[in-house]
Amino acid sequence: MSESQERTQKNVPGIGRIFKPRWKKNGVWYENPIWWIAYYHRGKEYRESSESESDAQALKRLKERVKQLGRGTIIPIEEKVTFESMAKDLLYDYEINAKRSSCSARLSISHLSQYFGLDKALDITTDRVRSYISQRQKEDASNASINRELSALKRMFALAVQAGKLSTRPFIPTLEENNARQGFLDHGSFLAVKDRLPDALKDALSFLYHSAWRVGEMRSLEWRDVDLEGKFIRLRPEISKNKDGRLLYLNGELLEIVKRAEIRRQPDCVYVFHRNGERIGDFRKTWKTACKNAGLDGILVHDLRRTAVRNMIRAGVPERVAMALSGHKTRSIFDRYNIVSEADLIQASEKIHAHLQTRSQTPKVMPMTERKRD
Repeated sequence: MSESQERTQKNVPGIGRIFKPRWKKNGVWYENPIWWIAYYHRGKEYRESSESESDAQALKRLKERVKQLGRGTIIPIEEKVTFESMAKDLLYDYEINAKRSSCSARLSISHLSQYFGLDKALDITTDRVRSYISQRQKEDASNASINRELSALKRMFALAVQAGKLSTRPFIPTLEENNARQGFLDHGSFLAVKDRLPDALKDALSFLYHSAWRVGEMRSLEWRDVDLEGKFIRLRPEISKNKDGRLLYLNGELLEIVKRAEIRRQPDCVYVFHRNGERIGDFRKTWKTACKNAGLDGILVHDLRRTAVRNMIRAGVPERVAMALSGHKTRSIFDRYNIVSEADLIQASEKIHAHLQTRSQTPKVMPMTERKRD
């Protein structure tokens, strides 16, 4: 008797069939107590477990699958999609698109995999995501960190849907972030920190203070990007975080900084700012020490970028132009940099007071004359 004749099977005309898989070991046939379903999609047979020992439940599962196929709400390979495969697709997407935040994506995946690592994509529901959020909060992860991880998970599902591996994706909530930094330096504070920096870093940090460039953009600046005669620098798209090139006009202190860098230029070094001919590396500890010695604990290097944006606005530079200079694409992020200080509030209060004082003089409105009676 053949295997197909021995296998427990029930055909459902026009729909598919249900069956119990069998396997042979040491000449003995064994049968799985769980019923499986089989159905066709575009001429190909797909099989999956009904997860039940009841033939009635298996039949019900088969009919549901056929209805879902008819509505286009399910794709047969969905059951095979796992978190692990989606994570690999995400990293591949970062690789082929040359995204610079791949390290951040790998960190997010490492946290997500501790919770969803063995899951199928269909098992990652909104409730499971909320449970993950709760778990990460118990681990004292910040809302910003959790949101970066959830963003990676969203992208995984989006890629799976685009590739036709999944028909739908779960709703993935995000958390409110109230931890945006508000740090900046006034001019005197910056000069105090600058005086305590090593000579090799003074002009590099001054460049950040005046230009609103990112640290990575400053480090990657090469002499081929500089036109001293024309007095401008062209930031190449490949070294810009948002992949948009932009121009920086050189005048005043910025021009002097670049001129001093040219004097210190070394023939075998392509970088404008360097340490003994080598590209500037991580200087956060040096910066932290200089800030501490200046009595300014808690100030970050990135606060120079916030300060530069704030200085632009206070100097009367239109916001659209300031965004072009600093390389901000979205208004929401730019607004986080345009910080209002206590001095701004005091100045605003004084202007309001002065305005009201001018209105406290003798009123110029004359009373209406009494109408003459007829």
